[in-house]
Amino acid sequence: MYQHFNPFASGDAWWQHLLMLVVAAVLGYIIGYISAKSKVEKLQTDLQALEIDIDDCQQSKKAILATPVPSVKAVTYITPVSETVVAAVLPDDLKIVEGIGPKIEKLLNNEGILTYDQLATTSPERIKEILVAAGPRFQMHNPSTWPEQSAYARDGKWEELKAWQDELNKGRTE
Repeated sequence: MYQHFNPFASGDAWWQHLLMLVVAAVLGYIIGYISAKSKVEKLQTDLQALEIDIDDCQQSKKAILATPVPSVKAVTYITPVSETVVAAVLPDDLKIVEGIGPKIEKLLNNEGILTYDQLATTSPERIKEILVAAGPRFQMHNPSTWPEQSAYARDGKWEELKAWQDELNKGRTE
């Protein structure tokens, strides 16, 4: 009575099974290809962002080796009208601090942190707030050692700074 519902009872049912197996394999391949392609694109984007951060870090290390000891920290001007002394602050090269590249230096300068002394007296928490406000590209940086590094630079302790930076990992003690 129910024999005609059994696909194995018919002698020519083998091609139907083979067709279903081929269709399932093709669909599985297409779905896997699309899924893998999107993952590869995301990983390539992440890799490019990391390469940019590595370049910034390497440039900041090169700046330490190439930067001479600054001899002038401020210039004093006397205005003839009111005869008051105005000190114009010359910005220091904050890229000497390991972990700070050109873009982070610009962020700090925009927030009024222009000198080693200003960076040395700024808390790591405040620096982290500046980085977080700048967006996800800067949030990964850890500024915990930046004030101490800039204190070495402010005090002219270049050998101690260089020795400590050799021990750091991208500006971190971890």
